[in-house]
Amino acid sequence: METRAYLKGTRLSPQKAALVADQIRGKKIDEALDFLNFNKQKGSAIIKKLLESAIANAENNNNSDIDKLSVKSIIVNQGMRLKRMKPRARGRADRIIKPTCHIEIVLAEGDK
Repeated sequence: METRAYLKGTRLSPQKAALVADQIRGKKIDEALDFLNFNKQKGSAIIKKLLESAIANAENNNNSDIDKLSVKSIIVNQGMRLKRMKPRARGRADRIIKPTCHIEIVLAEGDK
């Protein structure tokens, strides 16, 4: 049985989130949580919270055994970009783009 959890519009660059996501893809739940606990990147704290949400979904909605769960897939997509202006010299302005991303985690029972 597969269980999903989504996080949309988080204030994190998709490139930075993908670096963390690549490290936990295909791992067992306890290995993934250990990695996310001890990693210093901002993305690991966000993905850890989403992974815990997916685990709770699997336990409560599907009555899955937590010890048998593994991360089947984790997908990071680009979200909407926030556009801001920064004043510069001589009345000009520079555009500052603040990226967001959408993250989806799929858990499955078994090895992969």
